Amino acid sequence: MHTLEKLRLILITDRSLSKLPPMQVVRRALEGGVTAVQLREKNLDSRNIYFLASEMRNMTNEYNALLIINDRIDIALAVKADGVHMGKNSMPIMEARRLLGRDKLIGFSAHNMQEAVGAEENGANYITLSPIFQSPGKDKPIGPEAIRIVREGLRIPVIALGGIKEDNIQDVLNHKADGVAVVSAIMASEDPKAAAERLRRKLDSCEPA
Repeated sequence: MHTLEKLRLILITDRSLSKLPPMQVVRRALEGGVTAVQLREKNLDSRNIYFLASEMRNMTNEYNALLIINDRIDIALAVKADGVHMGKNSMPIMEARRLLGRDKLIGFSAHNMQEAVGAEENGANYITLSPIFQSPGKDKPIGPEAIRIVREGLRIPVIALGGIKEDNIQDVLNHKADGVAVVSAIMASEDPKAAAERLRRKLDSCEPA
């Protein structure tokens, strides 16, 4: 599977949502068909993030999946992650690229066309676009039509994020999303493997309109 094709189903971690130990959730999600894991754990010190990242690197290697680290270029390099994910408050993408080299992925959290185009121009390999649907604690959803509008203006993949569930995956694919990223759909599930399997099955069976 080509590296960018592994952005098809991304699990973004949030241990505050999980009913199980976070590493158990990640393993079961990988068993269920998640193609990439983005380590995003707030309020965790560097030491603990490093050990989580190291363990996740071993797991993702086992399942031939990507490991993306939120913001922490130092930790991404230390554990040989596949890349980092940046946001508007992160260091500039061009500086991140200088530190990471050409072979690592850089993702960027975009919420509109201007941010998406800027990310591509500065060297991002893909963007997440959010929030597509209603999502707890997030801004007003921008709706799936925004995916098509942004996608038509970019050459890099657009990953739909925010309120993604099994029953709306067809909608985001119809609007030209290259993949989806989920948090609570898997992290908050009592059966992360089954949740991932349902999402992956839907992704694999959907034919974009």
